[in-house]
Amino acid sequence: MTAIATDSGAASSVSPEEAAARKRILTVLFVGVFMAAMDAAIIAPAIPALRSAFGVDNRQIGLVTIVFSLCSLTSTALMAALSDRFGRRNIYLMDIAGFALGSLIIAQSNSFGVLLLGRAIQGLSAGGITPTASAVVGDTFPPDQRGKILGLIGATFGMAFLFGPILASAILVVTTWHWIFLVNLPLAAIVFTMGYRALPRIEKRAALPPFDFAGITALAIMLASLTLGINRAVDTFTGVTIWPALLITAALALPLLIACERRAALPIVPLNLFGTKQLRTTWVLCSGAGFGMGSVIFISSVAVAAFNTPPNKAGLLLLPLVLCSSVASALFGRLQNTMGPRAVMLWGFGTLGVGSLLIGLFAAAFWAFIAATLFIGAGVGIVVGGTLRTVVLNEVSAAQRSAAQALVNIGIAIGNLMVVAVLSALADRAGGGLSGLQTAYLAATGVMSVMMIISLRLQPIGERKAA
Repeated sequence: MTAIATDSGAASSVSPEEAAARKRILTVLFVGVFMAAMDAAIIAPAIPALRSAFGVDNRQIGLVTIVFSLCSLTSTALMAALSDRFGRRNIYLMDIAGFALGSLIIAQSNSFGVLLLGRAIQGLSAGGITPTASAVVGDTFPPDQRGKILGLIGATFGMAFLFGPILASAILVVTTWHWIFLVNLPLAAIVFTMGYRALPRIEKRAALPPFDFAGITALAIMLASLTLGINRAVDTFTGVTIWPALLITAALALPLLIACERRAALPIVPLNLFGTKQLRTTWVLCSGAGFGMGSVIFISSVAVAAFNTPPNKAGLLLLPLVLCSSVASALFGRLQNTMGPRAVMLWGFGTLGVGSLLIGLFAAAFWAFIAATLFIGAGVGIVVGGTLRTVVLNEVSAAQRSAAQALVNIGIAIGNLMVVAVLSALADRAGGGLSGLQTAYLAATGVMSVMMIISLRLQPIGERKAA
């Protein structure tokens, strides 16, 4: 099958055969992204079982999450470059297969080191699934449909975080923790088979310049140093304070990366992706979206501190949040073309700000807590939905779609890292407990207000369509 759509061409002119082919492509993309998102949502309930099975302490078991996040973040740009070089279909299928391999290694692991190896393989593969899927949407669908589709893809994250913990808990009741990872295998097999048949077979470009090894190395050093410096994981594991050195390393790696990319014939991070106000604004907003998304992690702690909710049941209070997130992501994806990206992001960050303010001022009141979760859930669904990805797709050339989508993921991931470090530090400094958490959410309100101001730099309605 050849590529199905171009940037032009109305949906009404699509033949029934092309419409059916597009539906098959969407099924492959949705299920693949859902599988990767489910792994992030399903791991938390498995942590106690893994700690017991391998006889590790709380500090060591944290590596299960850290290794996955680090590998996922550092592989995103690599997978994007490989998809430009070898085709979206080939890299997407490779990532699906790699994710399944990592899951199998974890399920069969007989030591903690082997388990971490499996998590690393999972992370390296997961880093390419969402940006490659988003680039396929840009290759296959016209601009007026991209926002709706990417909004639906964003909603799959909400669905995963809704069903993931429930599925994991059910599996642990019925059988062993191994099956939490084994369930990925049939899903991966279905996605791989369907993707092999349905995804567009786009031939790789001929006579490409040499691969940008210097650029990917500098980027990996920068992102790894930034990740480990912000979360201080190495400090916690070794007992040695090295996070300042890691942050300095990340700062020094940035000019090195720029120098490498200026000389590269085919850069891993094209510098022209920072050449317009629309794109520069979008990268900042991606970090803000990740910050807002990451703030959700502390809401369960608020429920425990304010209402004496048992920790193992606190997650149930987040079900309305997840449902609102899914609905808002799909709804605003459909409204994006009529509202424009500026209005959508103002709504998203504004809604997040209202939710954070409610917790900051009235967290002890149950009504305010529930209202806050609804506002925060809707806000997360809007800002992490399809709008920013659609802006990027419509702003860059077809050859740079994958690299640009990788930068969206990196921006969101950096925001996630920052929120955990910043809000936890503020909460602890304010004395911890409910009062500390309220202080942290007041700070989050301030960040969301800044993001609203920055959103005014986006185009109101009418996006440039890339060639």
